[in-house]
Amino acid sequence: MQYPAGRSNSLADIAGLRVGQHDRRDRGFLSGTTVLLAPSAGMVAGVDVRGGAPGTRETDLLHPTASMQRIHAIVLTGGSAYGLSAAGGVADALGASGIGFPVGAPGDVVPIVPAAVLFDLGRGGSFSARPDAEFGRLAVAAAIAGDGRPGQGAVGAGTGAVTAGLKGGTGTASCVLPDGSVVAALVVANAVGSPIDPRNGELLGARNLLDQDHPGLGTPTRAERDALLRVVNASGPRLPTPTIGNTSIGIVATDATLTKVQCSKMAATAHDGLARALNPVHTQFDGDTLFAVSTATGPASDELAFHHILCAAADVVTRALVRGLLSAQTVQTDAGHWPSYLELAPSAGARR
Repeated sequence: MQYPAGRSNSLADIAGLRVGQHDRRDRGFLSGTTVLLAPSAGMVAGVDVRGGAPGTRETDLLHPTASMQRIHAIVLTGGSAYGLSAAGGVADALGASGIGFPVGAPGDVVPIVPAAVLFDLGRGGSFSARPDAEFGRLAVAAAIAGDGRPGQGAVGAGTGAVTAGLKGGTGTASCVLPDGSVVAALVVANAVGSPIDPRNGELLGARNLLDQDHPGLGTPTRAERDALLRVVNASGPRLPTPTIGNTSIGIVATDATLTKVQCSKMAATAHDGLARALNPVHTQFDGDTLFAVSTATGPASDELAFHHILCAAADVVTRALVRGLLSAQTVQTDAGHWPSYLELAPSAGARR
């Protein structure tokens, strides 16, 4: 079944969550960082890593057998392994505000900040222009100062994202379940796999969209389909020197009360949403990682309610990924040219 979208159709529909983004597009940069800040009581979290080349931080703490029960933020960032330093900046900013796990005297805290990175190195023209701790601190400041609603397209962690030769980006979506619980996702599309149906040029995940996601989205013309396929078919790893240059990462969240075990299951099911929108997915050249969080402000879920949450998790991931691709605009830097889906298929985006 389809679940209706939430008020803002974004991660901001879950009360207490705040999203902040920081990015740069100058002086060789084409990269950025996105942070999700937890409510004051923290959030329960799980993770599922399926790509063959992940870059992560503190994901072991999210295993159901680990002692930590709540986390304080999640970071999604560009910069490959270098970009993990952005999570350190987030931890510094939170710790300076007294947010974290208490470890001693009053005010002595350690913020728990899991993170995942994607590969966008060099896409702005300089290999060394990548997120650092300052990106993390500025993303936290943006989360605190803003309305919590994430931007879409080439923003935050999606600034330098590329999916099968097409400009990737950040997308978000939400839905409301029959019991009033909200499930939402934020996804950054940066995959080896193609998001295009080769038969007609449509986005593979478009059939999962709601009317609110992109009104009037249609089918490309044959010429537009061919233009899309030329870009997609020219992309991807090339032997004998393949490049690990991708990874889709994201967060799925709910206000329903879940355990760490249930969050881990939600993260696993959410990967079905990637599989509906990308082909192939979870390759050796991707580090596909999805986090799942519960603010635990709603009622505990019985078996049927949890079933709806799992179904909705996959749906919002697909919709968020597609919305990110549709929101992305063409980018040209010294390192390359990455056309957007709607530049190559403008008739698909025409309102009908």
